[in-house]
Amino acid sequence: MLICLRWGTSAQIPAPIEQLLQTSYMRGASFSFIAKDLQNGEILYEYDMDRLLSPASVLKVVSTATALDLLGEDYQYPTSLQYDGTLQDGVLRGNLYIKGSGDPSLGSSHFAPEHREFLSAWFSALEQAGVRQITGSIIADESIFDTEGASTKWLREDMGNYYAAGSYGLSVFDNLYKLFLRTGTVGTLPTVIGMEPQISSIQFKNYVKVAAISSDSAYIIGAPLEDIRYLYGSLPANRESYVLKGDIPDPALFLAQYFTSFLQQRGIQVDGNPSCHRIEVEQKRWKRKERKTLVTTYSPPLREIVRVCNHVSHNLYADALLKTVGLQYKKQKNEVISSFGQGIEVIKEYWKEKGLDVQSLKMYDGSGLAPMDKVSARFMGDLLFYMATQSKVSEAFRASLPEVGVEGSVRNFLKGTKLQGKAQLKSGGITGVRCYVGYITKGEKQYAVALFSNNYTCSMRDMTKGLERLLLRLF
Repeated sequence: MLICLRWGTSAQIPAPIEQLLQTSYMRGASFSFIAKDLQNGEILYEYDMDRLLSPASVLKVVSTATALDLLGEDYQYPTSLQYDGTLQDGVLRGNLYIKGSGDPSLGSSHFAPEHREFLSAWFSALEQAGVRQITGSIIADESIFDTEGASTKWLREDMGNYYAAGSYGLSVFDNLYKLFLRTGTVGTLPTVIGMEPQISSIQFKNYVKVAAISSDSAYIIGAPLEDIRYLYGSLPANRESYVLKGDIPDPALFLAQYFTSFLQQRGIQVDGNPSCHRIEVEQKRWKRKERKTLVTTYSPPLREIVRVCNHVSHNLYADALLKTVGLQYKKQKNEVISSFGQGIEVIKEYWKEKGLDVQSLKMYDGSGLAPMDKVSARFMGDLLFYMATQSKVSEAFRASLPEVGVEGSVRNFLKGTKLQGKAQLKSGGITGVRCYVGYITKGEKQYAVALFSNNYTCSMRDMTKGLERLLLRLF
């Protein structure tokens, strides 16, 4: 089989790529590919590498690379417990604030159990300070980001699902809850029997049907900051407990409510109703007062957050990282720009200064959930090349990409083939989109690789198999 290593616009397309493009499911589809030698920067293979295509979750590579390179791998998010007013004789005459810095990992299930015990540490700090009563409220201060938790470019079908949780100045428990349902006979409605954690304000409109199926096709839909959630689809019959996962509509307010209940159950009286910055501003009650800090909780190092983000394709983490780098944005006078927008501008300017063509990067979030996100294979190849050869956090970045056939979202990709253990790739997939970016080792050489497939007509599983065959034939 003849494989041309590099070609111009008039040169012959390598046989493995030609074979992929000639399949029936690629008729009308778009395909882009680049493989760049990490030793000298030369392009080993390329096909239509300047075409802008939907990246899906491989856009997380842009968000995580920027955050690591800009903030450093040791960066940690602080979350502080603060109070205003006076503290005397066990009575805090004022409010208790939870000051957020945008940490998406607070109480996350992706870290060790001790990381999820922050509430006990906060309680201990109050105990040590002798607090027995709070005359004011527990107020979550999520003001570091705006209230646009979910991108306005996301699809309605994603809103309310656990994987599309909004990113806010305060997040907790991955901003998700579990909903438990009991199902009966075919054709009936399932019964909601509980949720974890309990969010009493949420109202569920149940339109799910019980069907003769073995797995669910049910989903939860709802807007950010709103308490009504709609259940659609179908569930298997005769199950004592079936779990659906959804996003916490207002994580900051929920955390204030949850911590208020936590303290009251342990004997600390809280007189006021829990609240958050958004509500206090809307009610014109927000006042800037001097605060004192009782305790500060720190997130795991950024390298660990980035590793989780790329290994399990954590949308919340990626969007939070985008907004975090956006804190360095310098606003113009009277400029109105969202937290998403600030992050996007910082990322574009950052990579422009590194010499990358940012006209090939169209971002509307940090996670890749927005169908309007677009990027070229050339841009991704150049970013990967920089991170491998010039970045001070190269090792941490490469460790964040899962090993194919072994772990993360690519644990089944190329499994049992000669490329297992020789490639680290981030996958991306939404309807009609399948992409991979990362690094592949061939002999003694290593390559930065980016391949994008959009608008194919087969199943994602078949497209994945097609891309596996392509990589095996090329490498």
